[in-house]
Amino acid sequence: MIFVERFNFFELNLRKLNNYTMKFFIDTANLAQIKEANDLGILDGVTTNPSLMAKEGIKGNDNVLKHYKAICEIVEGDVSAEVISIDFEGMIREGETLASIDEKIVVKIPMIKEGVKAIKHLTSMGIKTNCTLIFGPGQAILAAKAGATYISPFVGRLDDISYDGMELIAQISQIYGMQGYQSQILAASIRNPMHIIKAAQLGAHVITSPLDSILALLKHPLTDIGLEKFLADHKKSNS
Repeated sequence: MIFVERFNFFELNLRKLNNYTMKFFIDTANLAQIKEANDLGILDGVTTNPSLMAKEGIKGNDNVLKHYKAICEIVEGDVSAEVISIDFEGMIREGETLASIDEKIVVKIPMIKEGVKAIKHLTSMGIKTNCTLIFGPGQAILAAKAGATYISPFVGRLDDISYDGMELIAQISQIYGMQGYQSQILAASIRNPMHIIKAAQLGAHVITSPLDSILALLKHPLTDIGLEKFLADHKKSNS
């Protein structure tokens, strides 16, 4: 039975890998970092939240909306913008306002009862949504049933409480593969390059990460040693 379950799990992930390539989002509101990642040629989108906006000193509703627009002008892909309200009417009102900024905007909604209702409503209006603060597979199922475009399991925060965050990615990937849910698994709260690699192995559709974790994928000591030797040999042969 265990062998069958493991076979089905990896078979399903292989099928999924034939249908998409994992996307790279950057998790920041810093315009310079977004531009740097975009210039690297691998950026597919951006995620933000109120904490990231505050970190950049973006204050006041008008300034926040303008900042979202500035981000949309840099990238070609989706940009997640989070609501502040936690009541249904408030989330719908904010969601409509955010969606009107640019067609790239994805409205970020918290995984709460009223949030699930808001996701269903916004989805019916043709507005893309990202269900955030997911920490369990049951929450991921509800978000997918409501029609969320993306669901955001927080890997690093689970690791912080001595739970294997990547196990959640594996669970959701298996469930979505079996059930045919269309929501994209967006691995969030990425803390290091190994999180990115594991997310790719386990079938995440998207990762969102700080710039330093993305850039860390470039590094390997043998690459540095090899390049240094190639350059030294070239210099020696041409001196």
